[in-house]
Amino acid sequence: MSMDTAIATPFRSSNGRPIADHYPVVVVGAGPTGLTLANLLARYGTRALLVERNPTTVQEPRAVSIDDESLRTMQAAGVITTVMSHVVAGYGSEYYTPSGRLFLKVEPSEQPYGYPRRNAFRQPTFEAQLRDALETVPTVDTLFGWAQDGFVQDDRQVTVELRNADGERRWIRADYLVAADGARSSIRTALGLGLDGETFQEKWLIVDLENSPTPSRETLVFCDTRRPCIALPGPNGTRRFEFKLLPGESPEAMVAQDTVDALLASHGAHPDSRICRKTVYTFHARLAPRWSAGRVYLAGDACHLTPPFAGQGMNSGIRDAHNLAWKLAWVTGGSMPRHLLDSYEPERREHVRDMIDLALRMGRIMGPRNRAIGVLTQTAFRILGLWPRARDYFAQMKYKPKPRFENGFVIADGRGARATMVGRLLPQPAVRTALRDGVLLDHVLGDGFALIGLTDDMEALARAARLPAIARLRPKVVAVSRAAAEAPQPPEGVERIIDSAGILEAAMGGERDHILIVRPDRYVFSTVKVGEEHVVDRQLAALLGTVMFDTTTAPVPSAAVIGAPA
Repeated sequence: MSMDTAIATPFRSSNGRPIADHYPVVVVGAGPTGLTLANLLARYGTRALLVERNPTTVQEPRAVSIDDESLRTMQAAGVITTVMSHVVAGYGSEYYTPSGRLFLKVEPSEQPYGYPRRNAFRQPTFEAQLRDALETVPTVDTLFGWAQDGFVQDDRQVTVELRNADGERRWIRADYLVAADGARSSIRTALGLGLDGETFQEKWLIVDLENSPTPSRETLVFCDTRRPCIALPGPNGTRRFEFKLLPGESPEAMVAQDTVDALLASHGAHPDSRICRKTVYTFHARLAPRWSAGRVYLAGDACHLTPPFAGQGMNSGIRDAHNLAWKLAWVTGGSMPRHLLDSYEPERREHVRDMIDLALRMGRIMGPRNRAIGVLTQTAFRILGLWPRARDYFAQMKYKPKPRFENGFVIADGRGARATMVGRLLPQPAVRTALRDGVLLDHVLGDGFALIGLTDDMEALARAARLPAIARLRPKVVAVSRAAAEAPQPPEGVERIIDSAGILEAAMGGERDHILIVRPDRYVFSTVKVGEEHVVDRQLAALLGTVMFDTTTAPVPSAAVIGAPA
């Protein structure tokens, strides 16, 4: 069967619809990153195909922690209510010395992005929820049980070869291909890219339990050179234990039932617990040298691997998905030039590196190199805990690097790195609208760009929205007040909201009379003083009309390298 014949012959998706011969976006890999990307593309109305080599989503527990930023992305994808129904929200961590003394407690209560900072979930449930959400979406088709088996690309499109378990082959054309196919990504390999840079390897025994009640809902971290261990909570009576392998220990010996039983008993596992999974993982800290080539983009574990100690591996992939999804939607929809996609890696790479570094630092606390270092570290944390500011820094997880980028699709406002909101994730307070109270901000802003005015001059805000380049963004226009009596009724096209806690104003350093331009992924594109909107409008016009980012375009590999179909 020729490629042209295969493309012309209809076949059906996993959700029963005929597969088209062309999609704006093809996503390979239906893990958390790929499923999130597909759901966001559906939200933006972008036609896409999601391809997964396995017949269903993952069935065994893998990632167990989802953070506030990822939950905000689930809100953007329209699935937050479903996801939260199976999440244990807002847990903390307790760190113990070898003698069982508590030396550090992390108990975050702040919710700057609208959700608790740390939350427990079960990946099989989460993936099934995201897949189910796609079943009735008219714009996204799914193909489970089909593997990507090669692709070719030119300056106009990518042609992807697919193969099922019966050996049947099909070819699909796409404007863009996204590889969310995991650490062993065949697409990354075909591009001639590895996972290199800083490499860190440790082996840990992972034991997942069901029917495992515990007196504490917190993560328990046993910082002991003799055997570092982590016990993590989960929903519906589930729990995970992680035990570090010591030098000379083999994975085969560690998964032996007697060994597992002894380790669980020594760390307080409930005797009625049922083991549903035991395996040895090797944890890595790695980055791909490039995250794209031509019309092919890497996301999630396909381009970075993070040790699990900070719970940020899957969450980093979800950040990739949100960053990439709106850009693909706006580019394929004709609203933005293709150069917008060049901002993906520069915006994400440094934050991923920061999260890897955080995980390595936390790993050193959990598993000190020797007893003396452990004692010094644990004593230092106890002393710092006597200082309220330091105690709050750790308890509220302020050590976690906040997402921020200096390069990419942003316009600097000249306020300096410490003061500016540009390139930062906008806080998400609960606000009051004309119809409702306690509404999370993103529900007001919608799915696209937003123009947020911290000003009583609503006419100026309306005029800013009509400036030529800003108008191209088709932003939702919102005026923010501290109290209902502060400002008159807004003009047509402007919605007024009440931020009674002043969270958005505080994010701007307490300054009013500013306008924020906010992207669909809720990062701040730019800020400008009221009356100076024309300046940022001219800068935006230049950005949209030229090569926008200071980054080198990666060469497109030849067909021979990436496995062209014969």
